Amino acid sequence: MVIRKYISSDCVHLAELFYQTVHTVNARDYTKEQLDAWADGKVDLEKWDQSFSGHDTVIALVDDVIAGFGDIDRSGYLDRLYVHKDYQRQKVASAICDRLEKAVEANRITTHASVTARAFFEQRGYKVMKEQQVVRDGVSLTNYVMEKTLRC
Repeated sequence: MVIRKYISSDCVHLAELFYQTVHTVNARDYTKEQLDAWADGKVDLEKWDQSFSGHDTVIALVDDVIAGFGDIDRSGYLDRLYVHKDYQRQKVASAICDRLEKAVEANRITTHASVTARAFFEQRGYKVMKEQQVVRDGVSLTNYVMEKTLRC
């Protein structure tokens, strides 16, 4: 596995990976209506590219295939972490998180974890601060505000 920095030409591939991951991996924890509201297949690539470029964003490659991606901002907010359905449970998410957690200068990392991702983050030492309902396109989705302290 190779972890590398994001480049703008990755954006369209990440949008597809995001959609496919949400609609397959997260399907066990969310309804079809919730999945469609979360990932409708209409990502604004320009906005995503700006966001990825403004964050520390990394791509995980396995045999030259994008297996996952993640990004974190300077404040320590881990925004996105997605792993392709064919690369689940192969330490891709762990490798991405290891890289992102080391890159940030903040003392604390915060993320909004899905029901599906909650256990992964708990295993990494993140604590649930609160459960919340996020409304997208009039549809409510449960996620968790989670934090991990890196340095005291």
